[in-house]
Amino acid sequence: MKRSRGFLVAGRFGILWLAVLALALLQGCSGSGGTSVSSTGTLKVGLTDKQSDEFAQVVVSIKEVRVVPAGLENAADNDARLPVVVSYATPHVVDVLTLRFQQELLGTIVLPAGSYSQVRLILEANPNGQGRPPVNYLTLKTAPTVQIPLTTPSAQQSGLKVLGSFTVRPGIISAILLDFDPNTAIVARGNGDYNLKPTGIRIVQPATPLTSFGSLSGTIVSTFKDWSSASVLVVPQASSTPVAAGTVFSNLSSNRWIGPVTAFVPGGIYRLHVQARGFAPYSSPLTAVTAGADSPLGDILLSVP
Repeated sequence: MKRSRGFLVAGRFGILWLAVLALALLQGCSGSGGTSVSSTGTLKVGLTDKQSDEFAQVVVSIKEVRVVPAGLENAADNDARLPVVVSYATPHVVDVLTLRFQQELLGTIVLPAGSYSQVRLILEANPNGQGRPPVNYLTLKTAPTVQIPLTTPSAQQSGLKVLGSFTVRPGIISAILLDFDPNTAIVARGNGDYNLKPTGIRIVQPATPLTSFGSLSGTIVSTFKDWSSASVLVVPQASSTPVAAGTVFSNLSSNRWIGPVTAFVPGGIYRLHVQARGFAPYSSPLTAVTAGADSPLGDILLSVP
């Protein structure tokens, strides 16, 4: 994988991604103890996932969730400027493959309004020693009772660093989802081991309350040059206001630059718009989305202007 992806949508090939989209953006008030509502907002952080053809379970044990203000991406783990959304006394164990079209709330925090660029998931370490079961593991559909430990480099110290921009607005409750796509987040090492990487987790911030949603998915593709990043909007029929928006980054795979994307949106009819520098704008046909189901667009081929 060449780059990580952050978006209010998630990819078909992987993720928790960090991750898209269904906690509601609720109107309300926040702030207490004399703190001005103009300077703080409330953030809810949730988790959802895409399904996998290969894995039966993907289990992670989360110790802590932190968010990173824009500009502090290289801050140390113990930097007091990184708000801690939640710290679990006992690690929070989640099988992410049980969360398709569902969300699990990880935590809620009142924090300074503004722009944020990263979420860090601090995981419990797998125990050392023979006969001790792993706490971060997967099982294969071909062997559903065999727990294969997930290797999580740095996830116990600096955390899985999930990239993606989101905004905490003053005086209201904002929400993001970490959309986990196991097909991208989990990488086979070739020796029977598997790595868990943040490239398969995306951050999604819905623009409207989503109590029941489906998904609109596709893969942005270029066969002749790298498109680096692309802006994506999902717009309802007869409207100019997007209900989902964000950025997708490319990865080189089999001589193609690809970026899987999935927007979780309420049932309705939508177009997906893609804009990448150096390429012609793309607009999908009008596509119906049904709650609880995926509506695939297939390959979204980028072309020259």
